[in-house]
Amino acid sequence: MPDLDDLLHAAVGGVGGTERPGQVEMAHAVARAVETGEHLLVQAGTGTGKSLAYLVPAVQHAMATGKTAVVATATLALQAQIVDRDMPRLAESLTPVLGRRPTYALVKGRRNYVCLHKLEGGFPDDDADSLLAVGDVDRAASRLGAEVVRLRDWAEVTESGDRDELVPGVSERAWRQVSVSAEECLGSRCPMVAECFVERSREAARDVDVIVTNHSFMAIDAFEGRQMLPEHDVLVVDEGHELVDRVTSTITDELTPGSVRAASKRAGRQADSAEALDDAAALLESVLEPMPEGRLTAVPDSLALALGRIRDVARQAQTELKPQQGEEVDGAKQVARAAVEDLFETAARMLEERELDVVWLSKDPRRGPVLRVAPMSVAMLVRDKVFEDRTVVITSATLELGGTFDAVAGTIGLRGEGAPRWRGLDVGSPFDYPKQGIAYVAKHLPPPGRDGTAPQTFDEIEALVRAANGRTLGLFSSMRAARDATEEMRNRLEDTDIVILCQGEDQISTLVREFARDVRTCLFGTMSLWQGVDVPGSSCQLVIIDRVPFPRPDDPLASARSQAIARMGGNGFMAVSATHAALRLAQGAGRLIRRGDDRGVVAFLDSRMMTARYAGFLQRSLPPFWPTADREMVLGALRRLDEIAPPPLPVLEPTRRGLTGAVAGTSMAAAAPVAGVTEADERPVADAPPPPPSSRTAVTEGHAWTAQEDEELRDGVELGLSLGELAESMELPPSAVEARLTGLGLEAGKGPTLTFD
Repeated sequence: MPDLDDLLHAAVGGVGGTERPGQVEMAHAVARAVETGEHLLVQAGTGTGKSLAYLVPAVQHAMATGKTAVVATATLALQAQIVDRDMPRLAESLTPVLGRRPTYALVKGRRNYVCLHKLEGGFPDDDADSLLAVGDVDRAASRLGAEVVRLRDWAEVTESGDRDELVPGVSERAWRQVSVSAEECLGSRCPMVAECFVERSREAARDVDVIVTNHSFMAIDAFEGRQMLPEHDVLVVDEGHELVDRVTSTITDELTPGSVRAASKRAGRQADSAEALDDAAALLESVLEPMPEGRLTAVPDSLALALGRIRDVARQAQTELKPQQGEEVDGAKQVARAAVEDLFETAARMLEERELDVVWLSKDPRRGPVLRVAPMSVAMLVRDKVFEDRTVVITSATLELGGTFDAVAGTIGLRGEGAPRWRGLDVGSPFDYPKQGIAYVAKHLPPPGRDGTAPQTFDEIEALVRAANGRTLGLFSSMRAARDATEEMRNRLEDTDIVILCQGEDQISTLVREFARDVRTCLFGTMSLWQGVDVPGSSCQLVIIDRVPFPRPDDPLASARSQAIARMGGNGFMAVSATHAALRLAQGAGRLIRRGDDRGVVAFLDSRMMTARYAGFLQRSLPPFWPTADREMVLGALRRLDEIAPPPLPVLEPTRRGLTGAVAGTSMAAAAPVAGVTEADERPVADAPPPPPSSRTAVTEGHAWTAQEDEELRDGVELGLSLGELAESMELPPSAVEARLTGLGLEAGKGPTLTFD
């Protein structure tokens, strides 16, 4: 097996980048962890190139041992970057050195793929029936119907069936009409199992070297023992700062009167207990309606009665809906059974009142009362199920909080009695933060309150945005604050050509691309924008953070964790609230400097960043920008940056995807650097060559182009064939052939013509 340094050198050269000391140090640390079995927490700042630093040793190990390595990310953006950009280039560059092309695949949950059987009517549902059977006129009049029609058309041309390939996207309600959960799936009994996108993607992933998945899928595989991932002895968790929240979300259950009624409707005439479920829903609603929102330290008798009723009726419905031997496959019955099983398990869990479970009630304006249950801590669960049987590498740009790994390590079970061996490593960042960025605290502003944004704060936002002349990413602690700021700035900046976009007005990816394209555009939003948004270059020279992002005081999980730590003699506020805030601040501030030539300002509109007793802890968690509270100096710096700013960078467009990643001839092949909703610290700093052709297919105007057909096109061009002749020879529409020629950089009728002596 070739030396790690040789592999890393080949990989970096293959993507057109340059080796960085932090990247080399991290790669050797990952290789050492894999060899010794000692777990690794490694902080790799933006610009380190951390994906190559863990992918190269992962590939080396997989090819040496024949065992698959698994990479789990928190965001879809990073998944897309790895399978559509990093792995294709890595595989191409390492093939000559290794003697075999490394293989890889993307594995996701079933809900992420279109279900062909459901599209064919195999899962009859009242809503779906009406949508899939309506006429053309009605469809055009219905947004939801139009979305479903579009999904049906897309399903005929997509190779992957992956929702992320569909751009622009569709509403969640529309997607539910064409997808099924793991519980609803008919599995091997499905008549279309051989064509199933999920089964095909997992089959393609069976023997690959590297599998890319997400935190939630990895957690379900580890906790529930479903064995959806192949056996693996190396797990890399990127965006590791998100692991606890993603795992917690995965094992959080909820119950509403509406969900009970929905299960009753699905059971319909197939179960005699359906009517009893309606009665149980009414009982639950009557109990929850008068109850105040918040945590339930104990389940009241009236609620216990309602939950017990739901549990017992759901158990009866499960029995009635159980498929009989030899019974014909029934999608509707499977969906109903999955719904009542969920009711049974959730109600039973809440009645158990487990020591570490937190139960709380919230009131949703649309859904009504929502009862939820989640674990107070997942530390021991992660220790036992994730770290037990494999070497785990946790990496992120933000793992050290307040100058130590202890806070993050404690949340994932790496501290305390019986904790496995682990090592923490900070490989730094190649960026010169004090020279590239300013951290400005608007110390003169009033402290943030609960009554909305103060007029003085709006004045500050306006002054900053005007000085930057757009170019602003606004990160707010709530959607209310983001919307209020959007409306206020649109009114105040009417005399300019500055455009304010707000989260929720379109898909995040679409909004970010619009923001990246136009330097006069600002993007305001909440937590979804605090991480994963990557807009290097002149489009983002100002990041505004409205307040320290503490958890809400009434957040049931945060308060339960704080109280538990305080009972054990610890500082609950610092361990939970301040740690949460430090992590979010570090992620948000990290949106500013994405490349070595980026310049700009992070503006904190919360004076507590300088005045509070915990201010030092928060500041030590941030990149080491040059700090100031001088307003006029900051406004002047923003004006100068605007005057000398270069044009914005090209924007990364969506890609078509095959079963194992990006397909050839699509926009992901654009040269780096580019802007988009992904992490830039994995991108080379120099222009990179396009990734190699995929072994799968490219899709152009509905036709899937194979590598063999591409060669036929090239041959035809060399022979001087016209567009019509090419289309005729390939039996395809001229428009499809012309589009593919453009994608390949070819032109019909311009090659040499045949002559005969």
